[in-house]
Amino acid sequence: MFVTIEGPEGSGKSSVTKEVVKLLEKDGETIVLTREPGGTPIAEEIRNVILDKKNTAMDPMTEALLYAASRRQHLVEKVWPLSKEGKIVISDRFLDSSLAYQGGARGLGIDKILSLNQYATDGFYPDLTLLFDLDPRIGLQRIAANNNREVNRLDLEKIDFHDNVRKTFLELAARFKDRYVVLDASKSFDEVVQDAYHAIKDRLAKCK
Repeated sequence: MFVTIEGPEGSGKSSVTKEVVKLLEKDGETIVLTREPGGTPIAEEIRNVILDKKNTAMDPMTEALLYAASRRQHLVEKVWPLSKEGKIVISDRFLDSSLAYQGGARGLGIDKILSLNQYATDGFYPDLTLLFDLDPRIGLQRIAANNNREVNRLDLEKIDFHDNVRKTFLELAARFKDRYVVLDASKSFDEVVQDAYHAIKDRLAKCK
């Protein structure tokens, strides 16, 4: 099974997912946790270019193409081989982030970016997508208060950008409701961990 974790900046998805993986492994599941952009050496190099705070002049379509290139490499080198081995792969961000950030917030168009990524991924979709939904103002406050968290180029965008990211994610959840589960990321950390864990367990039971 391929599970993707999505949400606006500061939604807590990365920290929660690490705890969820521990719970799933206690249940005897074989989990591989990865991330986008990145996940493999080549894809990580592309990540460094995308998120570098110096690259403020990057054209939106250049950004979208770089994400798609990183995604393709990640799939070929990691996700697809591990899936064939029967492992559960959980990726911190995937296709929907491009749709929300570049398609929605950058104004390139959801369907345009979807078409680009369908080409890059051979039309591959996750089995389950968890959306950590949160007011971006709360998320950005969390980032500012967390000295250990990497601040990247996207964190520095204006609040309107982040509002549009959230709005687009919710539109995607309605559009792809068969694979989406929306979680309230404003709950306590432990509550969100349990919500995410049970969402994955429920989908696992259906896949088996």
